[in-house]
Amino acid sequence: MPERPDRRPSPPAKRPGRLRPSAPGTTPPAAAPPAAAGPSPAATVPPDHRSLIDSAVYRDGLRVASPTTLADTFRRLREQPDGMAWIGLHRPTETELHSLASEFNLHELAVEDALEAHQRPKLERYGDTLFVVLRAARYLDALEEVDFGELHVFVGPDFLITVRHGGAPDLSSVRRRMEENPELLSLGPEAALYAILDAVVDGYAPVVAGVQTDIDEIETEVFRGDPEVSRRIYELSREMVEFQRATRPLVGMLHGLMAGFAKYGTDEELQRYLRDVADHVTHTSERVDGFRQALTEILTVNATLVSQQQNAEMRALAEAGFEQNEEIKKISSWAAILFAPTLVGTIYGMNFQDMPELKWAGGYPFAILLMAVVCVSLYVIFKKRDWL
Repeated sequence: MPERPDRRPSPPAKRPGRLRPSAPGTTPPAAAPPAAAGPSPAATVPPDHRSLIDSAVYRDGLRVASPTTLADTFRRLREQPDGMAWIGLHRPTETELHSLASEFNLHELAVEDALEAHQRPKLERYGDTLFVVLRAARYLDALEEVDFGELHVFVGPDFLITVRHGGAPDLSSVRRRMEENPELLSLGPEAALYAILDAVVDGYAPVVAGVQTDIDEIETEVFRGDPEVSRRIYELSREMVEFQRATRPLVGMLHGLMAGFAKYGTDEELQRYLRDVADHVTHTSERVDGFRQALTEILTVNATLVSQQQNAEMRALAEAGFEQNEEIKKISSWAAILFAPTLVGTIYGMNFQDMPELKWAGGYPFAILLMAVVCVSLYVIFKKRDWL
């Protein structure tokens, strides 16, 4: 296959602002109709190529071909010396990735990473090919959870390949936005890469808003004494750890790209785009760090409140036990006092003829006196000990 030159067209006379569709009330740049417009990608993808979400060949920022297979994409790109291929895949097979590696001379380590997934965000350069790993995120309102997706991007002189693992991000909207702005897309694969970076970073904003709402709800539940709030704090903290792993490396990656502006001759307008994306990533990363710190503090407060509640319950139990013990002591004291006359009366109530003092004239008064003395003595003793 002949070597393709590195095409970076000269900057156009008029630049668009941010990687966004044209604002209402403005007129987008005029675009000629595609030379070989075809049906929508969803309608042209055959059943045996479900991993190929969309594939297109562009020239001067305009779609000139919409091939439905990788082989057709390779052929159409060869027919366009100044063209650019943008191939979108979702969980491709090993055969498909090896076919792309053979056609575009992709490094085997990058291909292995894209095939296995579960990579941390990173940026690596293999010759004239840039390999980027991104972690996209979206907030699921129904489940109140953060869903993370993985995106691998290969950027070469005349191609851009995206390999998506997971539901996020929605790259079809990125492609439509770029196709509506052919002046920007004509800058080449780098422009498409920055548009993807911008979409991934913009996708963090709803997640940040959703997490902020969850934290506000958790704070209310903590002070309301909800018993399930600890589990919710723990689960959200784990999601914030994943969110940190997605955003924190991205800050260094974008600064690495900015450091190579002069070396690789990056267009000035794309430099502004990248700096704007880097600012958004830094802001998001700081918000995520703040969320994790807030959750740690909330967990500490919740543990303190739970401990205080447990101490109050233990104190209440101790007080109840003390009161119960006091009642038992009173009952035991009166039982002992009443036991003395009962014992004397029981003994002398036995019908035996030879009992001592049975016929003594003072026996009865003596027995009554004895019972009174014992009862009063026991009462005085228990009273001194605060049993009565």
